Amino acid sequence: LRVRACSRHPITKWAQRSDKVFLTIELPDARDVKLNLKPDGHFIFSAKGPADDTPYELDLELFDAVNVEESKAAVAPRTICYLVKKAESKWWPRLLKKEGKPPVFLKVDWDKWQDEDDEDIGLGDFGDMDFSKLGMGGPDDDLDDDDDDEDTADSANKDEDIKAEGSGEQEAAGEAKP
Repeated sequence: LRVRACSRHPITKWAQRSDKVFLTIELPDARDVKLNLKPDGHFIFSAKGPADDTPYELDLELFDAVNVEESKAAVAPRTICYLVKKAESKWWPRLLKKEGKPPVFLKVDWDKWQDEDDEDIGLGDFGDMDFSKLGMGGPDDDLDDDDDDEDTADSANKDEDIKAEGSGEQEAAGEAKP
């Protein structure tokens, strides 16, 4: 008796802009990668897992038609990325043509996600910039707001202190460089 191995679905993330869809298939060290995209939006992926030849497959009916000639794929060591160019520049209400709950292996790529309203103002085009490292303070950085009268009285002195600290910071930063 011979048991045939069932194929698995790799975790697949997606995000969109008005003119394109990003598909990221998470399958480290995939072998025999095959990608097929048809103008009607039919996307087929297959590959083998690195260790045991486990077959992985995707067969997705995308929401609308696509431009196959302008779509691009890139196979990297950990992921397979596919930039799918939409046939028409418009926002899709979902990735798949079929309504209802998406399959469990299909997830939103929040790193690449952009809302329709944000596209006009250019948000989401900052690449891989990590804003947490910029040290920008927020409302939680205020130490004590109870002494408002004292803060107002000392505001002139604080302005002078800030100017002095600012010039000292520049010199210290200059000395720290090799």
